[in-house]
Amino acid sequence: MPRRRQSHEPGHRRKFLVFADDTPECDRALYYAARRAARTGGAVVLLSVLQLEDAPSQWLGVADLMRAEATDKAEARLDLLSSRAKGISGIESERVVREGGIAEQILKIIEEDEDIAILVLAAGTGHEGPGPLVASLAKGVWAGLPVPVTIVPGSLSDTEIDALA
Repeated sequence: MPRRRQSHEPGHRRKFLVFADDTPECDRALYYAARRAARTGGAVVLLSVLQLEDAPSQWLGVADLMRAEATDKAEARLDLLSSRAKGISGIESERVVREGGIAEQILKIIEEDEDIAILVLAAGTGHEGPGPLVASLAKGVWAGLPVPVTIVPGSLSDTEIDALA
């Protein structure tokens, strides 16, 4: 049984979860989440997931080096995205780095943080389709998700998102 969301209880606030990666749609999701958080007194949580499937098969020193490099890269990405969110909304973002599968870690952080009330994704605009996370929604991978998902069209400009958020 999923934990009850607490985002509207005294001492809590609604958090918008954004999956942090290097895609253009990540910026659209971040922009929307930061604007909504600013307008509703909420917060933004940025989640970066290290996918190190090959690390366990490497020598211990190599695996540690792979993990350290991936962590440094994730932290640098979170620095940029957190700075962007602060510029958009004036709000400091929470930053989380996890290791494992993306869907698994998104579900895990939502379960652990009862203030996360909305997962914000953005659809890709390329010929490849809406992006793997949005596509996985259609396939039912997220069937037990205890929070709503907002999907921001990846083609929206800042001004268009401002009008919606």
